[in-house]
Amino acid sequence: MMDYVIICLAGFLAGVLNTIAGGGTFLTFPALVYTGMPVVTANATSGVAVFPGYLGGAVGFRKEIAAFERRRLVRITFATVAGGLVGSSLLIVSSEKAFSFAVPFLLAGATLVFAFGDRLRDWAKARSDMDPNWSLGTFLVSVYGGYFNGGLGIVLLALFSLWGMRDLNQMNGLKNGLSFILSAISVGVFALAGMVAWTEAILMMAMATAGGYAGAPLARSLPPKVLRVAVIAIGSAMSVVFLVRLLHQA
Repeated sequence: MMDYVIICLAGFLAGVLNTIAGGGTFLTFPALVYTGMPVVTANATSGVAVFPGYLGGAVGFRKEIAAFERRRLVRITFATVAGGLVGSSLLIVSSEKAFSFAVPFLLAGATLVFAFGDRLRDWAKARSDMDPNWSLGTFLVSVYGGYFNGGLGIVLLALFSLWGMRDLNQMNGLKNGLSFILSAISVGVFALAGMVAWTEAILMMAMATAGGYAGAPLARSLPPKVLRVAVIAIGSAMSVVFLVRLLHQA
């Protein structure tokens, strides 16, 4: 019973965080591992749990997505599907030991991306006059997202800035749309492979939806800097916890 309480609480708080600042994966994945779930299964289940939220975001920005150049949209959609298949397939063939080794570094990397996301986007904007390789960039980011979802949104926004995009609404719409497609691919692959703990995933989905609704008024009242610090602190703490866990297992 305590495990379900932890899972529900993590799902709710992840929904709140995702609505306000992002970073909900920093709670859902560690909570599942804490309850005793193997790390590969926990990562797959966490990916399924945050899946529905992307659809709502994509629908909300459907006009901005529709305004994107159709030919390029088709190209990057195919690249997203291909990258998602590769990334999720890599997770399937990863052993528990190999993924356990990668987890603290993936968490730390995602935390750094979140912490320095603004600088990353500024860096990308400064180089937006470069001729972007739309398909390759999308494919590489999608491989990462299919394997480990943490920090995906920030990486996608930086990629869009590198392409020269400036309309934040269109960027957010495209981010949610590609994230939904990527997550759909991952969910399908993980489900066929029997890697998803469905009871926990459905509980987290429901609680994350409720948390997302509750997070809206908080987003209007709390200072963004405080929220960013909270997410960075959570990500840093989880990175240390999993690193200590790795060293203990060694």
